[in-house]
Amino acid sequence: MSLATHQANVTAVVELIKRRAQAGERMIVAIAGPPASGKTTLAEAVVERLNTVGSSGEPRRAAVLPMDGFHLDNETLQARGLLARKGAVETFDANGFCAAIRTIVEEGGAQHLPGFDRDEDRVIPNQIHIAEEAQVIVTEGNYLLLDQSPWRELRPMFTASVFVKAPIEVLRVRLLERWLDQNLSQQEAQKRVANNDLPNALHVLSRSVDADLFVEHEVHDDLVEVG
Repeated sequence: MSLATHQANVTAVVELIKRRAQAGERMIVAIAGPPASGKTTLAEAVVERLNTVGSSGEPRRAAVLPMDGFHLDNETLQARGLLARKGAVETFDANGFCAAIRTIVEEGGAQHLPGFDRDEDRVIPNQIHIAEEAQVIVTEGNYLLLDQSPWRELRPMFTASVFVKAPIEVLRVRLLERWLDQNLSQQEAQKRVANNDLPNALHVLSRSVDADLFVEHEVHDDLVEVG
Protein backbone atom coordinates (compact mmCIF):
# COMPACT_ATOMS: atom_id res chain seq x y z
CA MET A 1 0.00 0.00 0.00
CA SER A 2 1.30 3.43 -0.91
CA LEU A 3 1.89 6.23 1.54
CA ALA A 4 -0.78 8.23 -0.31
CA THR A 5 -3.37 5.50 0.32
CA HIS A 6 -2.40 5.32 3.97
CA GLN A 7 -2.78 9.08 4.36
CA ALA A 8 -6.15 8.95 2.57
CA ASN A 9 -7.34 6.31 5.05
CA VAL A 10 -6.23 8.46 7.97
CA THR A 11 -8.02 11.47 6.48
CA ALA A 12 -11.23 9.45 6.02
CA VAL A 13 -11.23 8.42 9.68
CA VAL A 14 -10.42 11.94 10.89
CA GLU A 15 -13.26 13.38 8.79
CA LEU A 16 -15.67 10.80 10.28
CA ILE A 17 -14.58 11.84 13.77
CA LYS A 18 -15.08 15.52 12.96
CA ARG A 19 -18.61 14.83 11.69
CA ARG A 20 -19.55 12.90 14.82
CA ALA A 21 -17.89 15.16 17.42
CA GLN A 22 -20.10 17.00 19.90
CA ALA A 23 -18.63 20.08 21.56
CA GLY A 24 -17.51 19.37 25.12
CA GLU A 25 -18.32 15.65 25.00
CA ARG A 26 -15.79 12.84 25.15
CA MET A 27 -16.13 10.39 22.27
CA ILE A 28 -15.01 6.79 21.78
CA VAL A 29 -13.93 5.78 18.28
CA ALA A 30 -13.60 2.02 17.69
CA ILE A 31 -11.18 0.68 15.08
CA ALA A 32 -11.72 -3.06 14.64
CA GLY A 33 -10.50 -5.70 12.23
CA PRO A 34 -8.67 -9.02 12.02
CA PRO A 35 -5.17 -9.42 13.47
CA ALA A 36 -2.38 -7.83 11.39
CA SER A 37 -4.82 -5.83 9.26
CA GLY A 38 -3.22 -2.52 10.30
CA LYS A 39 -5.50 -1.35 13.11
CA THR A 40 -2.69 -0.13 15.34
CA THR A 41 -0.90 1.78 12.59
CA LEU A 42 -4.14 3.45 11.56
CA ALA A 43 -5.22 4.29 15.12
CA GLU A 44 -1.86 5.80 16.02
CA ALA A 45 -1.75 7.84 12.82
CA VAL A 46 -5.28 9.15 13.39
CA VAL A 47 -4.45 10.23 16.94
CA GLU A 48 -1.23 11.88 15.77
CA ARG A 49 -3.19 13.80 13.13
CA LEU A 50 -5.85 14.88 15.64
CA ASN A 51 -3.24 16.02 18.13
CA THR A 52 -1.51 18.07 15.44
CA VAL A 53 -4.49 19.94 14.05
CA GLY A 54 -8.04 19.74 15.37
CA SER A 55 -11.25 20.49 13.54
CA SER A 56 -11.03 24.21 14.36
CA GLY A 57 -7.35 24.49 13.47
CA GLU A 58 -6.25 24.26 17.11
CA PRO A 59 -4.41 21.36 18.79
CA ARG A 60 -6.84 18.64 19.79
CA ARG A 61 -6.54 16.18 22.65
CA ALA A 62 -6.74 12.56 21.53
CA ALA A 63 -5.48 9.25 22.94
CA VAL A 64 -5.10 5.62 21.81
CA LEU A 65 -6.46 2.74 23.90
CA PRO A 66 -5.44 -0.68 22.52
CA MET A 67 -7.56 -3.63 23.59
CA ASP A 68 -4.40 -5.73 24.07
CA GLY A 69 -3.97 -4.53 27.65
CA PHE A 70 -6.92 -6.75 28.54
CA HIS A 71 -5.26 -10.04 27.63
CA LEU A 72 -5.71 -12.58 30.39
CA ASP A 73 -2.33 -13.35 31.96
CA ASN A 74 -0.40 -16.42 30.88
CA GLU A 75 -0.87 -18.20 34.20
CA THR A 76 -4.65 -17.92 33.89
CA LEU A 77 -4.56 -19.08 30.28
CA GLN A 78 -2.34 -22.02 31.21
CA ALA A 79 -4.74 -23.06 33.97
CA ARG A 80 -7.65 -22.92 31.52
CA GLY A 81 -5.81 -24.80 28.77
CA LEU A 82 -5.92 -21.72 26.53
CA LEU A 83 -2.30 -20.60 26.34
CA ALA A 84 -1.87 -21.91 22.79
CA ARG A 85 -4.97 -19.91 21.80
CA LYS A 86 -3.73 -16.59 23.20
CA GLY A 87 -5.27 -13.85 21.10
CA ALA A 88 -8.55 -15.70 20.58
CA VAL A 89 -11.69 -13.99 21.80
CA GLU A 90 -11.96 -16.18 24.91
CA THR A 91 -8.45 -15.19 26.05
CA PHE A 92 -9.38 -11.57 26.80
CA ASP A 93 -10.97 -10.02 29.86
CA ALA A 94 -13.92 -8.81 27.83
CA ASN A 95 -15.94 -7.73 30.85
CA GLY A 96 -12.99 -5.74 32.19
CA PHE A 97 -12.51 -3.98 28.87
CA CYS A 98 -16.20 -3.14 28.57
CA ALA A 99 -16.19 -1.78 32.13
CA ALA A 100 -13.18 0.40 31.32
CA ILE A 101 -14.89 1.87 28.25
CA ARG A 102 -18.02 2.53 30.28
CA THR A 103 -15.97 4.35 32.94
CA ILE A 104 -14.21 6.47 30.32
CA VAL A 105 -17.56 7.52 28.85
CA GLU A 106 -19.64 7.95 32.00
CA GLU A 107 -17.10 9.27 34.50
CA GLY A 108 -14.65 11.11 32.28
CA GLY A 109 -11.52 12.43 33.95
CA ALA A 110 -8.04 10.99 33.79
CA GLN A 111 -7.70 7.21 33.53
CA HIS A 112 -4.79 4.80 33.89
CA LEU A 113 -5.33 1.56 32.01
CA PRO A 114 -3.27 -1.56 31.24
CA GLY A 115 -1.12 -1.91 28.14
CA PHE A 116 0.58 -4.89 26.57
CA ASP A 117 4.28 -5.53 25.96
CA ARG A 118 4.52 -7.80 22.92
CA ASP A 119 8.23 -8.49 23.42
CA GLU A 120 7.68 -9.61 27.01
CA ASP A 121 4.28 -11.14 26.20
CA ARG A 122 2.64 -9.64 29.25
CA VAL A 123 0.21 -6.99 30.40
CA ILE A 124 1.72 -3.83 31.94
CA PRO A 125 -0.60 -2.30 34.59
CA ASN A 126 -1.32 1.42 34.25
CA GLN A 127 0.77 1.74 31.09
CA ILE A 128 -1.89 3.70 29.18
CA HIS A 129 -2.64 7.19 30.46
CA ILE A 130 -5.71 9.04 29.26
CA ALA A 131 -5.58 12.69 30.28
CA GLU A 132 -8.59 14.45 31.67
CA GLU A 133 -8.49 16.79 28.68
CA ALA A 134 -8.67 13.94 26.15
CA GLN A 135 -11.86 14.32 24.14
CA VAL A 136 -11.28 11.66 21.47
CA ILE A 137 -10.38 8.15 22.63
CA VAL A 138 -9.45 5.87 19.72
CA THR A 139 -9.67 2.27 20.86
CA GLU A 140 -8.44 -0.51 18.60
CA GLY A 141 -8.73 -4.28 18.73
CA ASN A 142 -9.89 -7.38 16.93
CA TYR A 143 -13.20 -7.93 18.66
CA LEU A 144 -14.67 -4.48 19.22
CA LEU A 145 -17.51 -4.97 16.73
CA LEU A 146 -18.34 -8.62 17.44
CA ASP A 147 -22.03 -9.40 17.46
CA GLN A 148 -21.83 -11.38 20.68
CA SER A 149 -21.98 -10.58 24.39
CA PRO A 150 -20.45 -8.66 26.05
CA TRP A 151 -18.91 -6.96 22.99
CA ARG A 152 -22.25 -5.94 21.50
CA GLU A 153 -23.02 -3.94 24.65
CA LEU A 154 -20.19 -1.58 23.66
CA ARG A 155 -21.83 -0.36 20.47
CA PRO A 156 -24.00 2.37 22.07
CA MET A 157 -20.83 3.79 23.62
CA PHE A 158 -19.01 4.14 20.29
CA THR A 159 -19.52 7.53 18.69
CA ALA A 160 -17.98 6.19 15.49
CA SER A 161 -16.66 2.85 14.27
CA VAL A 162 -14.16 1.78 11.62
CA PHE A 163 -13.43 -1.69 10.25
CA VAL A 164 -10.02 -2.34 8.71
CA LYS A 165 -10.09 -4.92 5.95
CA ALA A 166 -7.24 -6.84 4.35
CA PRO A 167 -7.16 -9.90 2.08
CA ILE A 168 -6.61 -13.16 3.97
CA GLU A 169 -3.35 -13.81 2.12
CA VAL A 170 -2.01 -10.42 3.19
CA LEU A 171 -2.97 -11.26 6.77
CA ARG A 172 -1.18 -14.59 6.49
CA VAL A 173 2.06 -12.93 5.36
CA ARG A 174 1.88 -10.19 7.99
CA LEU A 175 1.14 -12.68 10.77
CA LEU A 176 4.01 -14.90 9.73
CA GLU A 177 6.35 -11.90 9.71
CA ARG A 178 5.13 -10.94 13.18
CA TRP A 179 6.06 -14.32 14.67
CA LEU A 180 9.38 -14.48 12.86
CA ASP A 181 10.20 -11.08 14.33
CA GLN A 182 9.55 -12.68 17.74
CA ASN A 183 12.32 -15.18 16.96
CA LEU A 184 10.08 -18.17 16.30
CA SER A 185 11.25 -20.68 13.73
CA GLN A 186 9.55 -20.80 10.35
CA GLN A 187 7.75 -24.00 11.37
CA GLU A 188 6.59 -22.62 14.73
CA ALA A 189 5.42 -19.39 13.11
CA GLN A 190 3.46 -21.22 10.41
CA LYS A 191 1.82 -23.41 13.06
CA ARG A 192 0.70 -20.44 15.15
CA VAL A 193 -0.69 -18.64 12.12
CA ALA A 194 -2.58 -21.69 10.87
CA ASN A 195 -3.87 -22.94 14.24
CA ASN A 196 -4.69 -19.68 15.99
CA ASP A 197 -4.24 -16.40 14.13
CA LEU A 198 -6.14 -17.17 10.95
CA PRO A 199 -9.06 -18.82 12.80
CA ASN A 200 -9.24 -15.66 14.91
CA ALA A 201 -9.18 -13.51 11.77
CA LEU A 202 -11.99 -15.51 10.18
CA HIS A 203 -14.04 -15.18 13.39
CA VAL A 204 -13.64 -11.41 13.27
CA LEU A 205 -14.51 -11.21 9.57
CA SER A 206 -17.61 -13.40 9.89
CA ARG A 207 -19.01 -12.24 13.25
CA SER A 208 -18.48 -8.46 13.26
CA VAL A 209 -21.30 -6.01 12.64
CA ASP A 210 -21.07 -3.28 10.02
CA ALA A 211 -18.97 -0.24 10.86
CA ASP A 212 -19.58 3.39 9.96
CA LEU A 213 -16.48 3.29 7.74
CA PHE A 214 -14.56 0.49 6.01
CA VAL A 215 -10.97 0.96 4.91
CA GLU A 216 -8.50 -1.32 3.15
CA HIS A 217 -5.27 -1.03 5.08
CA GLU A 218 -2.59 -3.40 3.83
CA VAL A 219 0.35 -2.44 6.01
CA HIS A 220 3.78 -3.53 4.84
CA ASP A 221 7.39 -2.47 5.13
CA ASP A 222 6.88 0.84 3.38
CA LEU A 223 4.64 1.95 6.26
CA VAL A 224 6.60 0.63 9.23
CA GLU A 225 7.70 4.14 10.19
CA VAL A 226 4.39 5.85 9.41
CA GLY A 227 2.02 7.03 12.16
